[in-house]
Amino acid sequence: MNMSPYLVPASPVVWEQEIKKSRFIAYLAHTPDAESARAFIGTVRAREPSAGHHCWAFVAGMPTDSRVLGFSDDGEPSGTAGKPMLAQLQGSGIGEITAVIARYFGGVKLGTGGLVRAYGGTLASALTQLNTVEQRIMASLHVRADYGDMALLEFLLGEYQGQWLQVDYGAEVTGMLSVEARAVAEFCRQLLDRSQGRVVARPVEPEAG
Repeated sequence: MNMSPYLVPASPVVWEQEIKKSRFIAYLAHTPDAESARAFIGTVRAREPSAGHHCWAFVAGMPTDSRVLGFSDDGEPSGTAGKPMLAQLQGSGIGEITAVIARYFGGVKLGTGGLVRAYGGTLASALTQLNTVEQRIMASLHVRADYGDMALLEFLLGEYQGQWLQVDYGAEVTGMLSVEARAVAEFCRQLLDRSQGRVVARPVEPEAG
């Protein structure tokens, strides 16, 4: 899996244009998973109840993860809306994003090629209005340390922009940390070396199934 950070929407966008008397209104939002993507699609349907079509596409996860893709033509001719919208999202390199375009038919048929250009072009224009932020991929680590090593542990957490997920203070300090996935190996090595082997952090194994 690619552990590099990727961009996600910082805030929603609504962008509209008219093509041959049809209105195309694009809605973009941050949706970290398929459930939130489908909820957003439902929200747009409720907001634009009179639209003839609510075509959509989403990348509900990392932009390179083909398992989190979805699209729908919602009654438009097959391949004329959802697919060109998905192509725009994938081409943007942005993850955790859903796009819905509500179309109000204006009486002039656009043809299949015209629809592809209309839906793809509307979304392309909407994407130029989108502000993004960087999403880091984080990993969880189990750690056990003596109180005397806590200053070192806290210093390295600051250096690697990590944080505590949970911590228990007993005879020694135990807990779980969150560190950027691509820095895990180096963080663990630094912790081991600087504590002279006293502090060991181990990645949490993903649950099976």
